[in-house]
Amino acid sequence: MEKAYKLEFTEEESDDLYVYCCGCSQTLPHHSFGPAVKPHYMIHFIINGKGQFSIGSQTYPLESGYGFLIVPEELAYYESDENDPWTYVWVGFGGKHAGEIVGELGLSLQQPIFKSENINGIYDIVKDMMEHNTFSVQDVLRRNGSLSLFLSEIAGGSSVSMRNDAGSANNYVQQALSYISQNYYNPIKVTDVAAYVCINRSYLYTLFQKEIGMSPQQYLTSFRIAKAVELLQLTSLPIESIAISCGYSDPLVFSKAFRQEKGVSPSVFRKDAMRNGGRGNKEHLREVEKFIAGKQEK
Repeated sequence: MEKAYKLEFTEEESDDLYVYCCGCSQTLPHHSFGPAVKPHYMIHFIINGKGQFSIGSQTYPLESGYGFLIVPEELAYYESDENDPWTYVWVGFGGKHAGEIVGELGLSLQQPIFKSENINGIYDIVKDMMEHNTFSVQDVLRRNGSLSLFLSEIAGGSSVSMRNDAGSANNYVQQALSYISQNYYNPIKVTDVAAYVCINRSYLYTLFQKEIGMSPQQYLTSFRIAKAVELLQLTSLPIESIAISCGYSDPLVFSKAFRQEKGVSPSVFRKDAMRNGGRGNKEHLREVEKFIAGKQEK
């Protein structure tokens, strides 16, 4: 038996992410659910007390501050402790991106457990969902917004560190490479890249050396110089403008980095490219110049 307050909602299944149900339970000793399946994702978070959770072939003893994921259509079972039965909140959710977001949290059938220090914060978020329990547009938006906050709290906990080391390492590097490709023209530093992927600079350095054989700083510089080479070959922009367009606020720093990478200065490189005929046609050059000029005016 349990003292439970439960709400279920009807949402459009085409939504990106929506709350299917939520609730809070104060259980009695040996209160259990299952073995049974759920048609949607469900996350339970333990406010106090103890119990155990089983899914797949694994059983996990859990206590206050821990949570567990129930995967759709997977047989699950959970039971409160005999001497210290748990009280928990839960949120069931679905949507087109639900599975993707769960994966980004580092949770899966193989790793369904997470921990969070913010017990009161998670309780308050679910309580807010339950308090906004009508089908008005205002409450639907409020609940779904609270769902994002709920998942955000999980992401901020130790669940991220529980991810598969090889998979997460590759993901960190891929995210860093993507960030650099989209921000190379801004004056970003390696510390900015590390902050974006949520790891420290030394760990990012280790991952880059292992995955691509160079440091993050070497990759950032090489990427910028590669873009500068394109602009030197395809445009007649001044060297200073090319430096700014590739993330260098100081043309002298740009020229030094370019010389170290290519063995010659930007101006000498351009002259050599012109003697060799360059690349592209005049129409394409004008389009690139207009594009760069437009970015500098913003």
